[in-house]
Amino acid sequence: MNTSNKEQSINKTEENIEESKEQLTKQTDKDQTRDINFEDKLKETEEKLLRSLAEIENQRRRFEKEIKDAFEFGSFNFAKDNLAILDNLQRAKEAIRNDEKLKNNTDLDKFLENITIIEKDLISIFEKNRIKKIDVENEKFDPNFHQAMSEVEDENKEPGTILQEIQAGYMLGERLLRPALVSVSKKNSSIDRENRDKKEEK
Repeated sequence: MNTSNKEQSINKTEENIEESKEQLTKQTDKDQTRDINFEDKLKETEEKLLRSLAEIENQRRRFEKEIKDAFEFGSFNFAKDNLAILDNLQRAKEAIRNDEKLKNNTDLDKFLENITIIEKDLISIFEKNRIKKIDVENEKFDPNFHQAMSEVEDENKEPGTILQEIQAGYMLGERLLRPALVSVSKKNSSIDRENRDKKEEK
């Protein structure tokens, strides 16, 4: 083989090597691109899955809350209506106790005792079902739980103090079933006027 042919052969071999290198580089680039695309798709799918799981969890919590609310407050109107039974029972007891004709009846105490037993049973049933009476004794007036029916001047009490319960109020769990009807103390208007007059004189 002469020198010219040798050189041509070497050149051809070098060209083949370069071509092989280029092909290898292209293939590597393709593989890397495929890997990147696959990773992007994997990340995107993972994000979608996480979003879907979060949505499902939120829905589950919403349903649980709705079920809880329905369970807790589904009997709200029924409970409210039953308060009238207790009210009527207590009114009947007071009316019987204050009736002049019945006062001399020897069986009156036994009869009132039986009404008291029924009243206690009813209160016990209410308490088992989370219906509790709102305490008003010496409490400050709170519009969230009380409804003022009258204002009474009282020098011995701080203004806004509950003086008398006209009708009992009740809670169903944390929810107001019925506000307590009350009379509330207020400042003596004549003392108030005197204080205003004194201030004006100064």
